[in-house]
Amino acid sequence: MSEGESNQTNPGRPTMCRSCGSIVGAGEPQCAVCGAPSGSQPQPAQAHEIPPQDREAIRFARAILARPYKFTVVLLVLNLFVFLMMWESSGMNSQVLMQGFPAPVLLTYGAKLNYLIGAPNYQWWRLVAPVFIHIHLPHLVINMFSLWMVGPYVEKLYGSAKFVAFWVFSGIVSFIASYLAVRPDSAVGPLGRFLFKAIDSPSAGASGALFGLVGVLFVFGIKFRHELPEGFKRAFGTGLLPIILFNLVLGYLGREFIDNAAHLGGLAAGATLALAAEYRRPGDRTRVSLPWRVLQAVALVIVVAGFYKVVRNFKRPLPPSPQQIALAKRQPFLNFVHGLNLLQEQVSLVIHNNDTSKVETVKEAVMQMPAPDARAVELRDRLLAILSQVVEASNNKKPVDQGLANELNTWNADYIDWLNKGAHNGN
Repeated sequence: MSEGESNQTNPGRPTMCRSCGSIVGAGEPQCAVCGAPSGSQPQPAQAHEIPPQDREAIRFARAILARPYKFTVVLLVLNLFVFLMMWESSGMNSQVLMQGFPAPVLLTYGAKLNYLIGAPNYQWWRLVAPVFIHIHLPHLVINMFSLWMVGPYVEKLYGSAKFVAFWVFSGIVSFIASYLAVRPDSAVGPLGRFLFKAIDSPSAGASGALFGLVGVLFVFGIKFRHELPEGFKRAFGTGLLPIILFNLVLGYLGREFIDNAAHLGGLAAGATLALAAEYRRPGDRTRVSLPWRVLQAVALVIVVAGFYKVVRNFKRPLPPSPQQIALAKRQPFLNFVHGLNLLQEQVSLVIHNNDTSKVETVKEAVMQMPAPDARAVELRDRLLAILSQVVEASNNKKPVDQGLANELNTWNADYIDWLNKGAHNGN
């Protein structure tokens, strides 16, 4: 019994489409991808008996599915290579594969961090390199599987030049959106936390570029809906709405750790580029237009330049963050406060325990601490004078008189006032 006879007499078995090679479900009258009749249906005896719409669907599917998708493979290999390098930089520790690479490794390889992109650091390549790096193994597997599912369709429909431009620019725009979305004042409420981030934390991954490819296929299905076979209409255009909505819901549920601004930015960028692009129709052997060749070249130059900057800065220390700078400015104030607290402790020890053993050591240490302002110098000198009087009274076996106690109370009030003003001014 031939294969065709077997398919026709076993309608309960899935079959393979003879036109495009896709799997056809049991009992389905035609292929969902190319629209060709399935093997489970009676076939016309001769080719000329195939309905015209089926012949067009077969021609379309064959022409599209036979095209190469070399840049999709290149991107897969590049992402895997970078991931292995990051793993090597993490000491080949198996735990980081699931838990995530340390922040220093992510930042060394170019993860997005707002304070490093903006003034005064201007590390623009952190809007490019993150498209090719991933935080942990599940992150890489999910994104690369999605690229393998979506990338070939886009590259076959539009060609390698447009595909490269779609991927790179969608990825860059996604991280620009992520950069703009770090707004603590707007990250309030469920919707605010969905779109905005309250803290500036490392961000990386190809999901924004992947959303760009989804945006391309969505616009493609709508823009060319009148000339597509039925199977392609169902796969693209409005057929992608469930996938888009599912990812938006997933992003809402995981808004604390998913970069939704990057996803939406990539989706919008891909859709916008697709509006200006013509796809390669079956049988079309014309050359790709010059503007798209230029965009492809610019995209590749940007990627190469971005990785060059990553390599050049690989072993250089990271500039301090605004929080680190603020802490460094505040540290002298905190040190001086600690010194005054030590002096107060000595006053209390002398008054209540007649313990003067560490007075001179503490006084010498506090005198070497730089004072943050003139008011701090005055408070220190007043407290040192009070301590000297307390020590003298202790040596003479005399109790602290009321005048000295009032002076100490006044100093305490002035000290608290100075502390409050220092905290208010950011010292």
